[in-house]
Amino acid sequence: MAYWLVTTEHLEDRLLFRDFRDFVIGMNYVAVQAFKMEVSVLAFVLMSNHSHFVLCGSRESAETFMNGFKMVYSRYLQNKYGVREHLRGLTIDFKQIEGEEALEWAIAYVQMNPVAANICMNSFDYPWGTGGSFFKPSNGVNESEYGVSSVEGVSEKGRLLGSMSYRERFRLLHSRIDVPGLWRVCDEGFVLPESYVRKDVVESIFRTPRRMNYFLNNSSKAKHRIETADENIPAFRDQVILAAIPDLCQSLFRRRSVDELDDEQMVELLRQLRFRFSAGANQLARVTGLSYADAAKCLDRF
Repeated sequence: MAYWLVTTEHLEDRLLFRDFRDFVIGMNYVAVQAFKMEVSVLAFVLMSNHSHFVLCGSRESAETFMNGFKMVYSRYLQNKYGVREHLRGLTIDFKQIEGEEALEWAIAYVQMNPVAANICMNSFDYPWGTGGSFFKPSNGVNESEYGVSSVEGVSEKGRLLGSMSYRERFRLLHSRIDVPGLWRVCDEGFVLPESYVRKDVVESIFRTPRRMNYFLNNSSKAKHRIETADENIPAFRDQVILAAIPDLCQSLFRRRSVDELDDEQMVELLRQLRFRFSAGANQLARVTGLSYADAAKCLDRF
């Protein structure tokens, strides 16, 4: 079987995941599509404007998984935001991983994305992916001995899908696919990645938590974070700034959204966002929908 590092295009002028709910839906779509397409997911991370996956399987199966995820998530974005073809033309890069050590570096690279983006201090603190999925201590309970009704469907690691009604599962997963009842759902409403990712493969590759930490701390993403510690790394997550924009539009201009601002008001909005959130041109372009060139041009005016 082949291993693949899969990366979606980094969007400059829009976001893949705008708020908490988008991330929850994205997490559940990853779980459902992985089960549906019978692809082994070793690691993944969902970032505001891109995503990374380490997959095991044929090139065809990896492409089928990614296209399936793109399709169902595009449909969700259209239904929620009324945006058509939001992901049309989104390119996906597939790189085959050769060798066990290269696989370790690839997994570390994926896990360290939110750390490099200044979102969290440690990869295991980031919920939207597999950051906290590996080398976790067992709770000492073998759920398979009890079935899905054990402890009324609740374990230390989350609620069992099999304890839910069909309607409840459908509301959660937005899918009629009969996924395993022993999958667990956390309080935030998404399937925990350790329910379906190949923990056994990843942990056997790294062998010990110490070795995994070595690769995490020495990955290219970790080095990038150290080398650019005082440079233009976002101080706030995209979602924090995005949530503040409507209030700023209302308080500053008596407008409901950026779509109602004229050129001068847009320049002032970007000035306020840069001052309040230390945001650079790339981040301002993502949260306002401007192109990078237009955002940079606005910044040059003050």
